Amino acid sequence: MVRNVAGLLPELDDEDFYLLSGVEQGMRFSEWVQREKLPKFTGLTEEEVDYRLERCLKRGLIEKKTIQYEGYTLQFEGYDLLALRALVQRDTISEFGSPLGVGKESDVYEVRSYKPIALKYHREGYTNFREVHKERDYTADRDHVSWMYTARKAAEREHDILETLYPEVSVPRPIDQNRHAIVMEKMDGVELSRAKFEDQQVRGVLELLLSELARAYELGYVHADMSEYNVFVDEGGVTIFDWPQAVPTDHENAGEFLRRDVRNIVGYFTRKYPRVETDDLETETVAGAIEDEQFETLATLE
Repeated sequence: MVRNVAGLLPELDDEDFYLLSGVEQGMRFSEWVQREKLPKFTGLTEEEVDYRLERCLKRGLIEKKTIQYEGYTLQFEGYDLLALRALVQRDTISEFGSPLGVGKESDVYEVRSYKPIALKYHREGYTNFREVHKERDYTADRDHVSWMYTARKAAEREHDILETLYPEVSVPRPIDQNRHAIVMEKMDGVELSRAKFEDQQVRGVLELLLSELARAYELGYVHADMSEYNVFVDEGGVTIFDWPQAVPTDHENAGEFLRRDVRNIVGYFTRKYPRVETDDLETETVAGAIEDEQFETLATLE
């Protein structure tokens, strides 16, 4: 988990952010930005660059390496601050709260505007860069791909998908996005993995969830990573979250991803509630989502 750096915002000057932004700009071309290029990237004098480097190094916002040359790279904490400052300046966020969830590819915090909302920092590529680079197609067209670029593209993609799906599909309402950060509606309820239902409720909840997947398909997307860990349940229904890996329905593997999503979620209910018959819902959901001419191929579940 990358530390919460919101408390550093009052400590930093505009020039500190010029330095961080300059390192960010230089990282488009190389993981380590040469010290001699920083005045150009930051608009600061040589002396000011040295002073700001010392301040940012002390706070763990950048890292220094001296091998063939003196170079600097952003830490995720520095990238977090750049995104957070932009969101504060746009009046999207006024207060920073406690963590809501921590995963291998994201950290989520409660923040406030006029009401409690959620801030999600994407972490793709920071600890598992090679795997993400291999699986995510938005990294395929660049020679130099940093964790910073990967996380930003994941956030941009998820925000765009949420804007497409909301409100027809029950997903968190997107509010704003900057760099690798998304601000969205805070979800109520509990994670599906921790929810407990009476036997007579199981089919209703599962049918509701599968109908959301079918509606997302109609609007152009397959989630492609469905599990009991990315669904929230409350009295009002279900909310499906974590969409950066979603694929459009014209993707060559969209049908297989849809079948896998349905199998995963039906399989979870089958394991947890073995007395309730749910297998028939797999074929019904896939058949209802996919056009007639595709039914024979995509609705036959192995």
